[in-house]
Amino acid sequence: MTAPQPEGIDILHVSKRYGTGDDALVVLDDVTLRVRPGEFVSVLGASGCGKSTLLRLIAGLDAGYSGAIMAGGERVRDTSLDRGIVFQDHRLFPWLTAAQNIFAALRNAPLSQRQKQEAVAEHIALVGLEGFENAYPHQLSGGMAQRVAIARGLVNRPRVLLLDEPFGALDALTRGRLQNELQRIWERERITMILVTHDVDEAVYLGERVVTMAPRPGRIRRIVEVALPRPRERSDPRFVALRDAILADFTGETAGSDGAPPAPPRESDEVRSGQPFTAWRLAW
Repeated sequence: MTAPQPEGIDILHVSKRYGTGDDALVVLDDVTLRVRPGEFVSVLGASGCGKSTLLRLIAGLDAGYSGAIMAGGERVRDTSLDRGIVFQDHRLFPWLTAAQNIFAALRNAPLSQRQKQEAVAEHIALVGLEGFENAYPHQLSGGMAQRVAIARGLVNRPRVLLLDEPFGALDALTRGRLQNELQRIWERERITMILVTHDVDEAVYLGERVVTMAPRPGRIRRIVEVALPRPRERSDPRFVALRDAILADFTGETAGSDGAPPAPPRESDEVRSGQPFTAWRLAW
């Protein structure tokens, strides 16, 4: 299969609410974000900030919102094979083997049977599961099952891969290994990836930019550029400083040295690792 051409995602003044009138629950409020083709963006926020809702809107799983979401210049109106998605729960069919679960994602793909089998074998290898093709989900560890889910999300060669806290249910060691695996896949495939997470370390480790979100209603608080070389080292002082600066955005430790509150964030605000650390003022 030919390599996919990545698509950019334009999220333009998107608001989402449940209910009507005074009792309406506003989940997202005027969110605007432009994701460049081939970029890896981490969307970071606490539970209830609307980050998973935003990902569902990008995927086309929900159309009830105001504003516009554009993929490759076309308005998102429904799900598409061009946008793969991986959830926190691997959601594998328990009665199918690993290979069969991946194959199931190709049901509507315009490929011959042989091409589908080749695509499955290629993606089994891509996620490092050779030898486990015929294993059922209950025979796989949590990390291995999530690798199958990632392969399933990639097998249609999407232009965008959406990741909704894909490692949130895994132990720390497995999560770290799969973060490295995902980084390797992104560097090889170079498709657009949008990761939703509540893990600051994960967001900085994987993302080229980190979009932090404030809750109730969900809105973009800050956009942080992670200008650190890959592969990244979590012990690198620049990594630690950037991670801690972003974490302070959520703990409220954002006042200036004079004790004054920081200025309200703007969509264009970015933090570059090359700037003095004293210039990092991350706001609610």
